[in-house]
Amino acid sequence: MKREELISKWLDKNLNDQELKAFKNLEDYNDLVKLNTNLQAFKADNYNTSAELENVLSKIKSKNAQPKTHWIKPFMRVAAILAVCFSLYYYTTTLDTTISTEYAQKTTIELPDASSVSLNAKSHLAFNKKDWKNDREVQLQGEAFFKVAKGSSFKVKTTSGTVTVYGTQFNVKQRDNYFEVICYEGLVGVTYNTQETKLKPGNSFLIIDGKVIAKEKENRTMPSWLNNASTFRSLPYKTVIAEFERQYNVDVTLIGIDSNQLFTGSFAHDNIELALKSITLPLHATYSKSNNTITLKGE
Repeated sequence: MKREELISKWLDKNLNDQELKAFKNLEDYNDLVKLNTNLQAFKADNYNTSAELENVLSKIKSKNAQPKTHWIKPFMRVAAILAVCFSLYYYTTTLDTTISTEYAQKTTIELPDASSVSLNAKSHLAFNKKDWKNDREVQLQGEAFFKVAKGSSFKVKTTSGTVTVYGTQFNVKQRDNYFEVICYEGLVGVTYNTQETKLKPGNSFLIIDGKVIAKEKENRTMPSWLNNASTFRSLPYKTVIAEFERQYNVDVTLIGIDSNQLFTGSFAHDNIELALKSITLPLHATYSKSNNTITLKGE
């Protein structure tokens, strides 16, 4: 059953057990329930619509019809109900579809045009299914790898900049004071501060703390995080630590370590002991763990 039919039958309280289960599996189920609850405050008094209509018609036909003000009220009630139903329908059909990942979680989704998006840990993606044919646009917070199907213009909007797709495969990472786009196939345009930079395969665009950072040509065919590893080349150590925290859902404290020093290396996402050694040995640092907190100490 189509989404609109499920919503309509739900509003009429006419869902069977199977349909109710399908309705609860809708992505925006919680939003629909919340909206309907809030709208109850605006609901008109209970009344029999058929009886009210019959009453109005009989008064119109009657020779001794009452003044118009006597039958305006029922019509106002009908108008109020129609307004609420229209508002609910408009809201539910224009809602954005949202997908989020938590710490130490990744996921891959398919967009309405068969494009695919892989979300890294602690990331958020939103898009509108209804307008997708006319406007292929997504909102991204975090990091994602895109494989875009051919078609009209495709845009990825972040708080740091906008990525316009002329090709098919690219990675976008937007974190606190960090914005990076890597093109793996085709051609990608990155708009930052109203200026567009076009990237060919292997080219990157990187902004850290508001500064443009030059990077070596990318030789991999896809980002390393898709294979459960994070790789860094001459990036501030604080960037490494932030990614480590997202992948393992821990808090890291640095003692005697310069968080701005550059780091080159990688760590795995599926073995915390090995990962800790990977990010501490190059700095000759030590580490200790207490519950969900890890402390790194420099020499």
